[in-house]
Amino acid sequence: MTRKHDAIFDDVLSDLDAAPDASDRAGARFLKRTTAISDRLAGEVEEKTLRWVDPARCRMWDRHNRDYALLTEDNCRDLIDGIRSQGQQEFPAIVRPVDDAEYDFEVSCGARRHFAASGRRAIKNTQFKYLGSARDMSDEEAFRLADIENRDREDISDYERALDYADAVARYYGGKQKAMAERLEVSQPWLSRYLQLAKLPQVIVEAFPNIREIRERNARELKPLLSAPDSARAVLDEAAAIGRAQAQARNGRGSNVDEATVMRRFIRAGRPPAPKPEPTGKTYRRSVHDRGIEISRRGRKIHVEFDADISRAQLEGAFSAYLKAEFDG
Repeated sequence: MTRKHDAIFDDVLSDLDAAPDASDRAGARFLKRTTAISDRLAGEVEEKTLRWVDPARCRMWDRHNRDYALLTEDNCRDLIDGIRSQGQQEFPAIVRPVDDAEYDFEVSCGARRHFAASGRRAIKNTQFKYLGSARDMSDEEAFRLADIENRDREDISDYERALDYADAVARYYGGKQKAMAERLEVSQPWLSRYLQLAKLPQVIVEAFPNIREIRERNARELKPLLSAPDSARAVLDEAAAIGRAQAQARNGRGSNVDEATVMRRFIRAGRPPAPKPEPTGKTYRRSVHDRGIEISRRGRKIHVEFDADISRAQLEGAFSAYLKAEFDG
């Protein structure tokens, strides 16, 4: 995160501080996360109470801004290897307790860390460190914390972020983009671009290999094509065709269509057909059923064009028609 994001993150956390209960005091105390939670802008260090909890007793917040189903050992490799080499998770996640017989906590920030620490992936250490001080936060505060922590990450896609923002603006801010932009400390145009991305028709989304490859710039490039009825119809038809190919590829029949090719096909489909060039000259032929020659003037010169396989009789007849029109007419 940037230093500005650190400050926002700390500002949200500062509203959540409450006297820890006995179980929290029994937990280990760690310094705040060095990159995001540890150092305030003034350089002071603040202690937070953290707890080791079983990842199996943690559920994902249903409005978490990362699609847990898309996490794999490959895209969480850095965290898995970190746990293996250090024997524990390096940075805490943020959770809040839940009243649920099957779960003790709900993960607000740290889906990848949860995935890495779960099951046999971490081998020697399957515990998951959580920041206990975030236990009383509201949904809106949880949303802001998750957004600040993940805003600069490249492993969360523009489209995932866009869907999260579209849900949040309606759920927490009464549909008011300005209010949401102020709370997130972003510009309205920046937020608007992501909200536009979330509005892409589903048939467009399904044309991409996966949602991680859908970027904010894709929505900007498609917006003019989807605004006009004729081009929108052509782009949506092309998207449906690409989507069928992508579905076949996922079933082992054929190859995926990559993001760059998808966009090229969209743009090509949405462009109006180029007008046929106007004839630059006049055609002369022996009869209406014959092929002829095209005569055009370019300055003080005459240019003649005809098919290479025109017959001698048709060529002679066409020149005869031209000479007659030019000199006898």
